[in-house]
Amino acid sequence: MNIAEHPHRRFNPLLSEWILVSPHRTRRPWQGKTDERIEQPGVAYDPNCYLCPGNKRAEGVVNPQYAGTFVFNNDFSALYLQAPDSSHNERDLIVAKSEKGICKVICYSPRHDLTMPRMSVEAIKNVVSMWIEQYHELGSLNEINHVQIFENKGAQMGCSNPHPHGQIWADEQVPVIPSREGNCQHGYYESKKNCLLCDYLKLELTKKERIVFENDSFAALVPFWAVWPYEVMILPKEHLTNISELSERTVILLANALKRITTRYDNIFLTSFPYSMGIHQKPTDGHDHPEWHFHVHFFPPLLRSATVQKFMVGYEMLAMPQRDITPELAAQKLRGLSEVHYLETIK
Repeated sequence: MNIAEHPHRRFNPLLSEWILVSPHRTRRPWQGKTDERIEQPGVAYDPNCYLCPGNKRAEGVVNPQYAGTFVFNNDFSALYLQAPDSSHNERDLIVAKSEKGICKVICYSPRHDLTMPRMSVEAIKNVVSMWIEQYHELGSLNEINHVQIFENKGAQMGCSNPHPHGQIWADEQVPVIPSREGNCQHGYYESKKNCLLCDYLKLELTKKERIVFENDSFAALVPFWAVWPYEVMILPKEHLTNISELSERTVILLANALKRITTRYDNIFLTSFPYSMGIHQKPTDGHDHPEWHFHVHFFPPLLRSATVQKFMVGYEMLAMPQRDITPELAAQKLRGLSEVHYLETIK
């Protein structure tokens, strides 16, 4: 069977689930909007932005005149350490458990108009260094067993403020998806006596068909089991369980990889490309977790243009994930894109 042409299922070993791939559907008629748009950069400072330096936030706190990265406790945190016990159980059918945690916001830059692909590698390195600092600081707390670093970019991903920023939610319990990834990696480690993602990356680096780019320490690829049209995973080439194990040199190389993939994203449809990005790494529960291989997920929704996105509806919500464009074709398109940002080329 030619999987590039005919419907088939692909297995995701990180989540132990299947995805339906229907490549023949790319030939179906499309009557939706498919225009591309070139967006001009906004202002460097917005007096009405609650994340810009010197501005007042919603709760009245005034931001410092920060010049680099800036981190603070989320004014509308979804979690807090002083949560009272609200556990409840009725016949194992109506069950609730208390959850403690901390939520933080990280402003990447004082510039209101500089998203990650427009930042320098040195500036992105400072963001990565802040991630490492926060992972260590939050993870060292007795109440915290998981640190989730993530970014929602663009209004399509629910971002409420265009000022470039990410978030950190530190949980008392390991959340559902990282827990599933951890269980799958642990099962593989126990049965194969090796790391699941180390073995997977070696295979992908041999085949090359889903590799977007690589540097000395990281590879960016479209996973064989990718769900979103231009989904990408960034993997360290050496076995690292978490970002605090990065050396000074590999911090720079991760920053390099982040800039290169986000620049390619913007260049697909000549727009500030929306995505949800997050780091999955070992829990901070005090155990070694040799099975864990840290990695970065990018889940972008755009499909055909700057205004046409993939929706997870119908079959995806009721049955299983599904995609039309194959991961191989997505990787091929991403590989062919320039790493010079389109706004730099039209100056």
